[in-house]
Amino acid sequence: MATLRKSGIAVAVTALLAVAAAGYFFIDQAGLDKARAADVPAAPPGIPATVGFAEKKDIPVYVRGIGSVQAFNMVSVKSRVDGQIMKVAFKEGQEVKAGDPLFQIDPRPYQAALDQATAAKQRSKAQLVGAEADLERYGKLIGSGYQSRQSFDQQKAITDALKGAIAGDQAAIDTARLNLGYADIRAPIDGRTGSRQVDPGNLVQTSQNTALVTITQTRPIFVNFTVPQDQTDTIRINQKVAPLEVIAYSSDEKTELARGKVTLIENQIDAATGTLKLKGTFENADERLWPGEFVSVRLVLSTRKDAVTVPQRTVMQGASDSFVYLVKADNTVERRTVEIAASQDGVAVIGKGLDAGDKVVIDGQYRLTNGARIRVEAPKTDQAPAPPLSAAAAPASAPQASTHER
Repeated sequence: MATLRKSGIAVAVTALLAVAAAGYFFIDQAGLDKARAADVPAAPPGIPATVGFAEKKDIPVYVRGIGSVQAFNMVSVKSRVDGQIMKVAFKEGQEVKAGDPLFQIDPRPYQAALDQATAAKQRSKAQLVGAEADLERYGKLIGSGYQSRQSFDQQKAITDALKGAIAGDQAAIDTARLNLGYADIRAPIDGRTGSRQVDPGNLVQTSQNTALVTITQTRPIFVNFTVPQDQTDTIRINQKVAPLEVIAYSSDEKTELARGKVTLIENQIDAATGTLKLKGTFENADERLWPGEFVSVRLVLSTRKDAVTVPQRTVMQGASDSFVYLVKADNTVERRTVEIAASQDGVAVIGKGLDAGDKVVIDGQYRLTNGARIRVEAPKTDQAPAPPLSAAAAPASAPQASTHER
């Protein structure tokens, strides 16, 4: 009995030792696994890059030009009568309407001349009444012999002369009234006044041909510009279909000022410069175009429909081709050769190599190689998003960009 008890105790001890040994083995194995995992180098985090998607856009095809702004109408206001300026009825730089008063020339001499001509006509009319009465009497007496034919003819001549005098008096009245109206100088057109050239109190004379003020009409307004003569046929053909659009930019080409339509194609090419002159008309409601201003002009010839576009900085130039980095599903990149159909204003039109919706690297591509892994980052806040592309990290709609054929 005692022997059996000792044997059972020995078996239990042996089992406990076996379990302890197994536990130690597993614990030690887990420690080895952790140690081995610590020795394995971590996967590279990826090269930081900003990505986006190629998009389809309607891209204008245009030709560049240089132009200058010309007032739609410009008038140098001058006096048509002599006299002293009594009053100025406007402020320099003021908007005026046609018919608004500008200057008042002393009207008294012209009012006196009008009164004098009116009085002369009244005198002539009174004389005519008496002369016609005498002529009527002479006509009745000539048959009875109390008046001769000669007396009748003389009286008729006097009557006709008085009628002519009355017509002359009326002409004098019209002239005096016209001069009196000229003493009140009014705006001939709508527009903006310039600086006043003559102050009140000064005597103006028509013989001096002095401009009192200049009025320019700026709404609408013209832009005269030139383009290379090679575009003449294309411009003429497209203009027959519909008036071509003209976009005016600031001289540094950074700010769009206004959009208008071509209203004149010059009837000859400038042989000295090899350019064709055109004129565009702009509504200019906000007056961003100013007479005499130099502007850069883009004449839109046509529109490339549903063109695949990416920001121009996306495209890199290789030794013999252009390429972009296409982003795959596992965030690795593929070097993709593309054909650039046109480029302008930070936009590249892709002829071949990309489809709309393809994810490409916008920024950070200079550190990449074919097959490299990237880490997608948000666009930089100090960098405006490219017009034709919505950044993957922060999608946003963007304005349409203009381009021209290369």
